[in-house]
Amino acid sequence: MRDIYAIGDLQGCQTSFEQLLARLPQDADLWLAGDLVNRGPRSLDTLRQVIALGDRATAVLGNHDLHLLAVAAGVRQAHGSDTLDDILTAPDRDTLIDWVRRQPLAHFARGYLMVHAGVLPQWDAAQVIALARDVETQLRGPDWKTFLSRMFGNQPDQWHDALSDEDRQRLTINALTRMRFCTADGRIDFKIKEGADAATDALKPWFDAPGRRTSDVTMVFGHWSALGLVMRENVLGLDTGCVWGGRLTAVKLADVPAGRELVQIDCPQIRDPLAPLDGKSRNKIRKADGAEDALKAARAEKGEKGEKGEKGEKGEKAQKAEKPGNGARKAEKLPGKAARKAASKAINKGTAKRSAKTIGKATDKGAKRKGD
Repeated sequence: MRDIYAIGDLQGCQTSFEQLLARLPQDADLWLAGDLVNRGPRSLDTLRQVIALGDRATAVLGNHDLHLLAVAAGVRQAHGSDTLDDILTAPDRDTLIDWVRRQPLAHFARGYLMVHAGVLPQWDAAQVIALARDVETQLRGPDWKTFLSRMFGNQPDQWHDALSDEDRQRLTINALTRMRFCTADGRIDFKIKEGADAATDALKPWFDAPGRRTSDVTMVFGHWSALGLVMRENVLGLDTGCVWGGRLTAVKLADVPAGRELVQIDCPQIRDPLAPLDGKSRNKIRKADGAEDALKAARAEKGEKGEKGEKGEKGEKAQKAEKPGNGARKAEKLPGKAARKAASKAINKGTAKRSAKTIGKATDKGAKRKGD
């Protein structure tokens, strides 16, 4: 039986993915926890590389992967922060999109259940797989574009046995690809994107919901970069913010926790969490996927204006972000100046570790920054 390594969100960071693969056994199976593409500079290359891995790779769909499908289907507008143009204009675009829409939403084997984001506490592993298969059938069918056009929205946010087919499928997608926090009775919160320390009496990380029926299996997930690395006996959270300058994480799955192996790659800060991404910036960061390009990537997202762009941050939003009473900042709202300064330190030291500190160090206690 071959080893299995589960890997966190790639988000188009192909160079980091290649570096990670070089440290893993060449005959190991790879489980990818979704969000293969978007935000990073090389979404097309990353997608093609995953496809080239063939049967070695099992990837579940993440929210960014579904967003790619929706944009390709013409049922959703692209976001300004997207880096999907290379896929959407590729000569083999249709083949790539068909491959993505045939990937599962959940994967269960050897006592491990992998989804991109989370599961509702009322669902056991068998129900998760059944609900996922229902959605997968629609995505793989001839009417997948119409299906996707009805799947985006925050309602319903709670499970009921009497849900209509459409509502059940939308809730399934939202839970498996978007959720972070929920109430004890499984109502999903879509607003809070911070780490676990943002939990309240009413809202808990989904994996800490009382009575969670998947506690008899080990959950593997990504999505939640603000949470950081989680390695519990039956919970593995693997999104450690590679695209933000954190790390790309792989964990060897084993029958017992003591047999697990952690492998991590320090990633350059490809994205400045604060700055918007326009066409010029996108062109500049497209190849900024190496540690030596971390500073260029951060500057690219600030655009050509340099100091003028920096002064523009002193508007109302930037001032609010700098007020000490605002608590933990979202990763997207870190000051651009601070991001560039940290990236510069990474260049001077010849490592991307300092860039990782820009967004907080990933721990199983949850980072203090907010996620994507």
